[in-house]
Amino acid sequence: EERLVESGGGLVQAGESLRLSCAASGLTFNDYAIGWFRQAPGKEREGVSSIVIAFGTTYYTDSVKGRFTITSDNAKNTVVLQMNNLTPEDTAVYYCAASEGGTEPHNAFRQSTYQYWGQGTQVTVSS
Repeated sequence: EERLVESGGGLVQAGESLRLSCAASGLTFNDYAIGWFRQAPGKEREGVSSIVIAFGTTYYTDSVKGRFTITSDNAKNTVVLQMNNLTPEDTAVYYCAASEGGTEPHNAFRQSTYQYWGQGTQVTVSS
């Protein structure tokens, strides 16, 4: 059974950092892209970052470029989202998702691209 489990969320102050992890099981990790999405209260879910595991290709939404870094640890079937210089606008539930066959620039942040989703982890940034 395919399963994604997020961890690492929490409450931090503006300017601080958090490291989110997405542990995947039940799938052939190298065949997938892993994406991070977030949903703030009252807002639609949006794509934040994505990585194509086989090639290491990464994508970032404009608002996090230069602050967030996505990496994969293929030995542990884990993807990490390092988030630095956090702002209150980053407050949201963060979800990881898996897309078999990878992603391309035009669909990396499209929710329908992804077949499997985690339960989410809360990130709260206070001002």
